[in-house]
Amino acid sequence: MKISLIDNSTTKILQNEIIFKIKNLINSKNLERGDKLPSERVMSEKFDVKRNHIREAIRKLEFYGVVKSMSQSGTILAIGLTGFNGIVDEIIALNGPSFKELAETRISLELKIVKLAAQRRTTDDLIRIKEALNAFKAKITIGDDYLEEDLLFHLAIAKASKNNTMVSLMLLITPPILSTYERGDVCEGDKVVTEIKKHEDIYLAIEANDEILASEMMKKHFYKLSNYIENNN
Repeated sequence: MKISLIDNSTTKILQNEIIFKIKNLINSKNLERGDKLPSERVMSEKFDVKRNHIREAIRKLEFYGVVKSMSQSGTILAIGLTGFNGIVDEIIALNGPSFKELAETRISLELKIVKLAAQRRTTDDLIRIKEALNAFKAKITIGDDYLEEDLLFHLAIAKASKNNTMVSLMLLITPPILSTYERGDVCEGDKVVTEIKKHEDIYLAIEANDEILASEMMKKHFYKLSNYIENNN
């Protein structure tokens, strides 16, 4: 299932219209938790849209946990009707996140992730983090754009946290961060050697199983980004 935080506006409008119609249909039938939704074929015919559009709308609702697809049983309402209506209203009203919001989420998430990585990392995790670090160093040293390598370094740390939910969240916010990155506002502007050292210090703290130091090094890494967020409230 593909879920993106940044949707094409036309696609989002159509998807929200279908979700709104699904909500009304569920309410008209007075469904409750565990009740089965009409089939994709029935909804496709009723709403006069293609079945793949119904399927994508259902997948989005499933992503937010309000419906659940059961093998050979179709799709059921996963929560009560009151909760379903409230959450669906928020889904429809939800706008795409700004760069500041994405960055704020990333910092909060990574400060927890790096602590867990320092506690739980394995030798294989250290190898993956070091490989990502070396790829980052190779790019920044020769003056190439290193943003993707930097994010892959952080994803390797997320994997070392042994928390799949946090890894999923990192994977979810990484593409929109790449597409909305405001380099002029958040880049440290440090010398290459200083920027490399920040990443190396994070790696060394994880290697040493020092969760406090790892968190401190991650905060240092995000210093200018944190200031940007504070100054743009």
